[in-house]
Amino acid sequence: MDRSQVSEELNNRGYANLGPMLASKDVAALKALYPQKDPFRSHIIMRRHGFGEGEYKYFSNPPPKSIASLRKQLYSFLAPIANEWQERIGSEMRFPETHEEMLACCHADGQSRPTPLMLKYGEGDFNCLHQDLYGEHVFPLQVVILLSDVSDFEGGEFVLTEQRPRMQSRVEVVQLQQGHGVVFAVNERPKLGTRGYYRVKMRHGVSQIRSGERFTLGIIFHDAA
Repeated sequence: MDRSQVSEELNNRGYANLGPMLASKDVAALKALYPQKDPFRSHIIMRRHGFGEGEYKYFSNPPPKSIASLRKQLYSFLAPIANEWQERIGSEMRFPETHEEMLACCHADGQSRPTPLMLKYGEGDFNCLHQDLYGEHVFPLQVVILLSDVSDFEGGEFVLTEQRPRMQSRVEVVQLQQGHGVVFAVNERPKLGTRGYYRVKMRHGVSQIRSGERFTLGIIFHDAA
């Protein structure tokens, strides 16, 4: 991946397509884990919490090697971009260079529950617009990887909204292929205006599945309280 290209796309749109992240054998191995209990720390039914329709499971520690490796490498790739954003919004706080250091900061303040997750949607399911914050320590970027083949379902588009101050929201629909990922803003991002940079709020979700079944992997770089 070209960091300057990814940075430019994130700055312009709030997201960037990352291309292939997982080989087909890794995708199949992860999907095969979903019916099992041991790899996961919790199972969330969205309807019970008003999150939408569908379900997801958070992985336990340690996560599968493919996820742990991706999480570590992607963090190192994205940390310089995250720190550029911090500078642009006028924050003196900077994120550490390694994911191990980031997790140590989270754990020191009680954010110790792992956040990588798998999401499963069937016909009629959807995910409401939301933000994955989980505590005081928030890394501003996260990644979603499509685990299903695009022929396995209809609908289920990945949707991003950008709430600009005193303006109506802007919507993006992101198309993904199996094993491919997209990186996007967790909460807010800097946007260049006529008077310099200002903050815009971002939310993400999934439109309703019209037919079939859709699996995705979510990689969040901060842990949860």
